[in-house]
Amino acid sequence: MNNPAVQPPASAYFITPEKETAVSRTLAVLVDNEPGVLARVIGLFSGRGYNIESLTVSETEHEKHLSRITVVTRGAPHVIEQLKSQLDRIVPVHRVVDLTATAGATGETGPIERELGIIKVAGQGEKRVEALRLADVFRAKVVDSSVDHFVFEITGRPSKLDKFVALMAPLGLVEVCRTGVAALSRGKEGM
Repeated sequence: MNNPAVQPPASAYFITPEKETAVSRTLAVLVDNEPGVLARVIGLFSGRGYNIESLTVSETEHEKHLSRITVVTRGAPHVIEQLKSQLDRIVPVHRVVDLTATAGATGETGPIERELGIIKVAGQGEKRVEALRLADVFRAKVVDSSVDHFVFEITGRPSKLDKFVALMAPLGLVEVCRTGVAALSRGKEGM
């Protein structure tokens, strides 16, 4: 009965008879603003081997001491559903909303997502002129400059920031800092 050649899997989360295609999901989690809550929420993702592509946290209701965590992750749909269900059961969590699924249910293309990026580019001559031209096209603001560098501030969808950074790479890209995704569902209803 016990075959030593057959080893049981290390985790039941990875037992799936079918191979599901990974999907990207943006989750909004409303939590009490207290020590340890973020670690507990994020622990659910790491415990299942899921990477967090973007994470933002901020207190949104000061009087009630509530914070909003926005998480962008990628994984099998059934495991993301399990994560949402388990997040709902953590005591300091008030609400979990899958902004991607909510948008899909209403026929929208996705939630409203924005990210802030601060990008440093060093260069002179034609590269400097081209960096300024591209910044204008992408509506990036110059927030610091000298004769040999610029620091640009840009906001938009993450894909817009990705494109801007890729175009700045050959022009003297030095450093990139990004905030992570902030997202809201479309329509008049709140979370």
